[in-house]
Amino acid sequence: MSSFQLEDFVAGWIGGAASVIVGYPLDTVKTRLQAGVGFGNTLSCIRMVYRRESVFGFFKGMSFPLASIAVYNSVVFGVFSNTQRFLSQHHCEEPETSPGRSLSDLLLASMVAGVVSVGLGGPVDLIKIRLQMQTQPFQEASLSLKSRAMALGEQPAYQGPVHCITTIVRTEGLVGLYRGASAMLLRDIPGYCLYFIPYVLLRAISWGTATPMDVVKSRLQADGVYLNKYRGVLDCISQSYQQEGLKVFFRGITVNAVRGFPMSAAMFLGYELSLQALRGDHAVTSP
Repeated sequence: MSSFQLEDFVAGWIGGAASVIVGYPLDTVKTRLQAGVGFGNTLSCIRMVYRRESVFGFFKGMSFPLASIAVYNSVVFGVFSNTQRFLSQHHCEEPETSPGRSLSDLLLASMVAGVVSVGLGGPVDLIKIRLQMQTQPFQEASLSLKSRAMALGEQPAYQGPVHCITTIVRTEGLVGLYRGASAMLLRDIPGYCLYFIPYVLLRAISWGTATPMDVVKSRLQADGVYLNKYRGVLDCISQSYQQEGLKVFFRGITVNAVRGFPMSAAMFLGYELSLQALRGDHAVTSP
């Protein structure tokens, strides 16, 4: 039997769409907390977003992630499942296959999925965060930088996903779409190892360890809506620590943990049920 199976990509697409719809409101809150200013805690952030932008504020910029993250999730699940299956089938041909080797297969497949996720997901996440952050009240820091907001007045920086993409490419080049990609790699490679391995072995979740680099990623990707403040990952870590202390790297961890359960449940349930339907069986024991 061939190791490549298209059903994993289709099921991943369905699971990705389900997770976006379920988790987007809290994702907006998480992004505002990590990269924004003026929010005391999670509840005050929710109240402020609702008061200023109504319930629609929580879904700002969702159309682009809904269309693209579903595809991104499809590729990540498909790459992970097919890589793991390929490695497992390759080792099955060898005389002895140890449990350690099976774990190394999961580890390698998770790392491959993490790298692929950054290549596809970096621009998607960047556009999502720029659209989420453009209504964030701008506070001019003690930096000798001029705010783009002053020239724009009350106008939003971006009129939508397409305008956001073209503006970034025009002002920052194609490389601008991958701002924060190094932080995303540092988040996603270990993150997917702790995401997929428990999924296969224990069906568990692991957002806590990813939050510090998620904060750095969010700040780097939001950087550029009105001004450019950070020169890279290390500069972002240094400035954030100097200005706000160690606790800044765990900002949004509560929201991440809370949204992680319904998002992961929707994603994996959508993935498993659609995979069962596509394969016409009643039990999916391995991705």
